Amino acid sequence: MATTRTAKTHWEGNLMQGKGSVELVSSGIGTHDVSWPSRAEEANGKTSPEELIAAAHSACYSMAFSHGLAGKGHTVEYLDTQADVTFQPGEGITGIVLKVRASVPGLSAEEFQAAAQDAKANCPVSQALAAVKNITLEAELL
Repeated sequence: MATTRTAKTHWEGNLMQGKGSVELVSSGIGTHDVSWPSRAEEANGKTSPEELIAAAHSACYSMAFSHGLAGKGHTVEYLDTQADVTFQPGEGITGIVLKVRASVPGLSAEEFQAAAQDAKANCPVSQALAAVKNITLEAELL
C-alpha cells in the first residue's frame, strides 16, 4: 500500500528578506520557521530544506540498514545515524555525509561494512537524492 506524506510552506516576501513557515501536515508535529539567512548562514532557531533532508535521510538510512541486517539474521542493538547535508548558495546541495555507529552483536566488520553500503545504495531517500554528486558513508561497528 502506497502512502503519501504532506508538508506545506507559507512564504511572504522576496528571497533575501522574506520569511516563511513549513508545516508538517501528515504528522501534525509542528510548524517551523524558515528564511534565506537560516538556510545560507546561521540557523538561528529556524530550519531549512537541507535540515529536513538530513532528517529524512538519517531516518530512512537507519530503517534500511536495520531491515537489511535483520534479513541476514542479525539483531541490531542500536544504530545512531547522523546526516550532514552541505548547501552552497548558487550551487545547491553539494554533499551529504552519513555517519553511523552501531552495535550489532555477532556481526563481523566486513559484514557490517557490506551491509552499511547496501543500505546506503538501497535506502529510498538515498535513491531520491541520486543527483547529489557526493554522498559518503562513515560506518563504525562498536
